[in-house]
Amino acid sequence: MRPVRTVFAGALLGLLALAGCGQNSTASVSSATPAATVAPGFPVTVQAGNGPVVIPSRPERIVSLSPSATESLFAVGAGPQVVAVDDQSNHPAEAPRSDLSGFQPNVEAIIARKPDLIVLSNDTDGVVAKLGKLNVPVLLEPAAGRLDEAYDQIADLGAATGNKARSTELVAGMRKQIEELAAAAPKGKNLTYYHELDKTPYSATSTTFIGQIYGLFGLTNIADKAPEAAGGYPKLSAEFVAKADPDLVFLADTKCCGQSRETLAKRPGWSRLSAIKNDRVVALDDDVASRWGPRVVDLAKQVGDAVQKATNS
Repeated sequence: MRPVRTVFAGALLGLLALAGCGQNSTASVSSATPAATVAPGFPVTVQAGNGPVVIPSRPERIVSLSPSATESLFAVGAGPQVVAVDDQSNHPAEAPRSDLSGFQPNVEAIIARKPDLIVLSNDTDGVVAKLGKLNVPVLLEPAAGRLDEAYDQIADLGAATGNKARSTELVAGMRKQIEELAAAAPKGKNLTYYHELDKTPYSATSTTFIGQIYGLFGLTNIADKAPEAAGGYPKLSAEFVAKADPDLVFLADTKCCGQSRETLAKRPGWSRLSAIKNDRVVALDDDVASRWGPRVVDLAKQVGDAVQKATNS
């Protein structure tokens, strides 16, 4: 996130704030569509972050400006309906990546793609209302604060795209896998951890979506005692982390910032951290660790594996 990770850390705070106030926004409702083009199950109303959104017919030109939504759209089977995704949507590989920005949406550039459904995670500069005036359905799906919100968003996208059955199956599978991973992990070992968003360093508390994942495995988050939690994403000092001396360190800044066990050991006072001395530094994929789509199962697996290794060593 330098520059991307820094933008993410700041934007994520805003996204989480939007999750709490999105229900007050005006819903986007498209104009009537001839009955001949309406697929079974349509029109459908989806309860998104911007309220009830009416999708009149099965969308065939979807624009996604949210990496998490992009992953979910392809996972529920709506990939062939997606015509453009934002510049940060890098998974799956076949997603039609473009120069569109999810952080600073440009209405003219979005409409130029002739979308019949737009998915956003951020209502920057009132873009949802602006797009709504052009009679294009818009789904605002803000950063998930809890696992259930992530599941709900996947269900929303399935319903909105005519892939409800597949989205239901996907969510059920995710729930089952995560529950099994958490149940299989050792409990009661009083392990502490530090999750690093970037080398500033920003972290995440247990009140966040990320923190909930770790909580399923019985881990204690050192960031919960940070003096200023800043909406769940506090900026910590090197001294704070060194004093807390976490048993496990999870790095979500390996791709953006090149962080590793070796780079951490060079920070003042960190070479003596238990996690570094005991080889308990876990390198995460930045994208998997910051998105609330289907690959959250992969994150849960890495956490479970780390707990298993730590308790067996």
